[in-house]
Amino acid sequence: MSGQRIGVFLDRDGTLNTDVSYLRFADELELIPGAAQAVRTLNDKGFAVCVITNQSGVARGFLTEADLVPIHARLRDELMRGGATLDQIYYCPHHPVAGNAPYNVECDCRKPKPGMLQRAAKELALDLQHSFVVGDSVVDIEAGNSVGACTILVRTGFGMKTLQVCSEKNIPIHFVADSIVEAADYIIKQAEGRNIRND
Repeated sequence: MSGQRIGVFLDRDGTLNTDVSYLRFADELELIPGAAQAVRTLNDKGFAVCVITNQSGVARGFLTEADLVPIHARLRDELMRGGATLDQIYYCPHHPVAGNAPYNVECDCRKPKPGMLQRAAKELALDLQHSFVVGDSVVDIEAGNSVGACTILVRTGFGMKTLQVCSEKNIPIHFVADSIVEAADYIIKQAEGRNIRND
C-alpha cells in the first residue's frame, strides 16, 4: 500500500448524530450514543476518520455553507468530549435539480458519486480499496462500492429501510451493524485480520 493510510468514512446524519431532517442549527446536533467512543477507538488504531455528508439543504435554501461551520464545530466539540477527533469533514452542498444557483448543478461530489472519497484519498493519502464506508443510506453504500471500499450499513437513522432497499435491488453490503459502535468493532477486527497497519 506504499505508505497509504486506511480511511474510515462516516456519514453524518443518522450515523454519527441523530437525523433531524435538514439539521440547520448547531444546538440541534446530538451524537448517537457511543459515537464518540467508537471514533476514539478508530483514532487509537491509527485510521484516518472522515465525515462525508450530502447537504442539499444548502442548494434548497434551508441553510448556507456558513451555517454548516458552527454545526461542524459542534460535531467536533461533541466528539472531542469523548476523546475523539476527525481528520476531515467533507460535504456536498449541491443537488442536480432542486434548489438555487450556483448549487443546483450536476456535481461529482454528491453521494453516491465518489468525489468526496476521491478528494480525501488525494488530500490525506488514503488507500480507498482497503478503506471503510459507514452509513445509513443507499447512497452511502453505493459510494463505498464504487471505489471498492468495505461498506457497512448501520441500523440507526434510515438503516432499516435502506437494508430492505439494498436487498430488493441486490446492492451489496459487506456488513450490517446495529450502530457505529458495532461498525467500529467490525472495522478493527477486519483490519487485524488483514494485518493492516496504520503507523
